[in-house]
Amino acid sequence: MQIDKEIDTRGLNCPLPILKAKKALAELHSGQVLKVVSTDAGSVRDFQAFAKQTGNELIDQETVDADYIHVLRRR
Repeated sequence: MQIDKEIDTRGLNCPLPILKAKKALAELHSGQVLKVVSTDAGSVRDFQAFAKQTGNELIDQETVDADYIHVLRRR
């Protein structure tokens, strides 16, 4: 999978990972892919809700050690 932009939100708690992702997605073109790395356990459900509310596609979510990785495709 090609990642067009990646942001690191480790150490930030809700709502900052979502706000930073929203800003990063605004800089992308439709169809481009954003990867967000977070350490906030709540970000898993936050990104699910964010994708549903904004129409952006949540392609993948995974947990690697203490990191929560979210991959979104811009609508």
